[in-house]
Amino acid sequence: QGPEHSSARPERFLQMSNDDSDAYPFSEQFEVSQLYECNWIVVNCSTPANYFHVLRRQILLPFRKPLIILTPKSLLRHPEAKSSFDEMVSGTTFQRVIPENGPAAHAPHEVKRVIFCTGKVYYDLVKERKNQDLEKQVAITRLEQISPFPFDLLKEELEKYPGADLVWCQEEHKNSGYYDYVKPRFRTIVNHTRPIWYVGREPAAAAATGNKNTHLVSLRRFLDTAFNLEAFEGKT
Repeated sequence: QGPEHSSARPERFLQMSNDDSDAYPFSEQFEVSQLYECNWIVVNCSTPANYFHVLRRQILLPFRKPLIILTPKSLLRHPEAKSSFDEMVSGTTFQRVIPENGPAAHAPHEVKRVIFCTGKVYYDLVKERKNQDLEKQVAITRLEQISPFPFDLLKEELEKYPGADLVWCQEEHKNSGYYDYVKPRFRTIVNHTRPIWYVGREPAAAAATGNKNTHLVSLRRFLDTAFNLEAFEGKT
């Protein structure tokens, strides 16, 4: 998104998804059964390799389901949005979730916050985390497949950081984007024992402000909140 950009309105596709927020069925074929039972698939790929793999998976599935891909033009030339050919050779697959693989992943007991996000905002978050020298205290996990929701993989991520704050961060406004879809599903995973906090823009009627300065101010504001480790202290 940008100050004068429209939105693909992901919240509308997600609202029409038949993926149940309260049902977490356990099975050996969980991933495939989810794809078979859903009415459509919604993804937001943050790497070229994952974009390649989701198209490949779509072709190779033994059944047909609509695939909705939400990716911004800005990632076409983004210097950090790159993949090696090693990530697209035999033995590699589509990643529904891309977990933290930096210093925070090697010392999960030191992590104070886990930020979950999807798509392009990941690169803003990584840059800001490095600027604030919080690479050990803050883990960032990407949801590449939003619907059907990857309950199984996110459960592993949540169990990895039992003492950390859980935050959902998006560049869209609070009343749009992904938050209303992911929030009840995160609560289902943790059985309502841990809150999932929202970080992003305030609710608004329009998808973009139309003013670059206002856009940058709101970006700065939610990035500051995302890495303020005391932002949610005392809240329930």
